[in-house]
Amino acid sequence: MQPVTELLSRLEATPLAVFISESDWAFPAIEAAHVIALALVIGTIAIVDLRLLGVASAHRPYTELSRQVLPCTWVAFVVAAITGTLMFISHPVNYFENTAFRIKILLLLLAGVNMLVFQLVTSRDVAQWDRAARTPVAGKIAAMLSLVFWIAVVFFGRRIGFTMLPA
Repeated sequence: MQPVTELLSRLEATPLAVFISESDWAFPAIEAAHVIALALVIGTIAIVDLRLLGVASAHRPYTELSRQVLPCTWVAFVVAAITGTLMFISHPVNYFENTAFRIKILLLLLAGVNMLVFQLVTSRDVAQWDRAARTPVAGKIAAMLSLVFWIAVVFFGRRIGFTMLPA
């Protein structure tokens, strides 16, 4: 772990990281943008997941709904990733040593794998079920996992602030 800690310490000493950690307004502004972006990510993903589960918008074709909603999801995800990275570099050693942070990153990876499996496997035959109110079981499982992963991301993301060691 020593090489990783040394790399993170150098990252923390960069001018941008120092500015974020020492500024009275930078970190809170970045955090606010991160929270808003993450709310958009989760909200738009939930719209699609609830359609897949047949709970909401069951009358709308999945492809139409996802075509309308997912571009907003991706823009918000990019903003969340950038702002999350900026918060991370302000105290990378502390974040790296924080269990809640590590769990959040793991959950983000699992959400990404879940999405890839859905896109590459489950949605290949979307033409057969696109307009049906009922989604195949694999689609429902993907939607349920997605909701669980994203809710857990929020939970552990909030937990980071309460478990970080003082800088």
